[in-house]
Amino acid sequence: MIRTGIISRIAATAALAAVAACAPLAERPEVTPHARPDGLVPDTQIVDPEPSAQSRALTRRYARLEQHLVAQGLLRTDGGGPDTYYSDEDLLRNFERIVFYDEHAVGAGAKRAPNQPGVLRKWPGPVRLSVAFGTTVSEQQRSTDTAMVARYASRLAQVTGHPISMSDRAPNFHVFFMTSDDGAEAQAMLRAVSPNVNTATLSLVGNLPRSIHCLVTAFGRDGDVASYTRAIAFVRAEHTELMRRSCVHEEVAQGLGLANDSPRARPSIFNDDDEFALLTNHDEKLLNLLYNPRLTPGMTPDEARPILRRLIAAQEGAI
Repeated sequence: MIRTGIISRIAATAALAAVAACAPLAERPEVTPHARPDGLVPDTQIVDPEPSAQSRALTRRYARLEQHLVAQGLLRTDGGGPDTYYSDEDLLRNFERIVFYDEHAVGAGAKRAPNQPGVLRKWPGPVRLSVAFGTTVSEQQRSTDTAMVARYASRLAQVTGHPISMSDRAPNFHVFFMTSDDGAEAQAMLRAVSPNVNTATLSLVGNLPRSIHCLVTAFGRDGDVASYTRAIAFVRAEHTELMRRSCVHEEVAQGLGLANDSPRARPSIFNDDDEFALLTNHDEKLLNLLYNPRLTPGMTPDEARPILRRLIAAQEGAI
């Protein structure tokens, strides 16, 4: 999806995968440290690359945007409350609109999609998330964002019951944090993930308008549009920490199969009104429904609707 306003998206969709356990550290022998001789200094010092004037201007612009939105009571992080009631019928309607429709035409850059339902899309196999960064992203920000994505992957695995994890072993869902200086790197990464990527998407990734804050695109194997096997999300590194987190929450969830937005979805990040910055309790229910094994890739809305009604009735109070 392409996210504009606070956060932009260019939809396609994708997901993450398998949880890896941490092995215990091997016992290390005790070593007596020695003082470094006077005057000995490293041959080189690692210095964060200096961002361009354009990138620094975007950083200031997005900081002002966040302040403006928060001052209006937007970018909520509470997940919804008594003021955001929704019924089972609301949840069913929102699921159908967000899952079976697209925000943007697949393979057409930022072109709007036709108002026609498609089929249900999801990851049949594990989702293995990894992160990468453009050259000009600082080491401190890399550390912060890597930890943030790892926490979100764990949450998504719990919500969906699907194997979703951070992994550097054969990752299939890549999250790339880029500045406006990193367009060529972003294009190279997209080509590596999808060698047959279309020209429109490649051009968009390499030359993001400042109104586009983040995007995700996902792919199936051998042209299978319903069963995702690869995805890549791009997040502008010039955003504030909250807005980068907001981008990750939305783009990764959309890469899992929640491909569209709806102005009637509330409380939800799948709504362009920017009321909520982070995944809400409503959105967790959408993901929980989507990854129920009774719903399979390729289902039409008519095929899924009776199953959804039964699942929603049973889901009440489950999350």
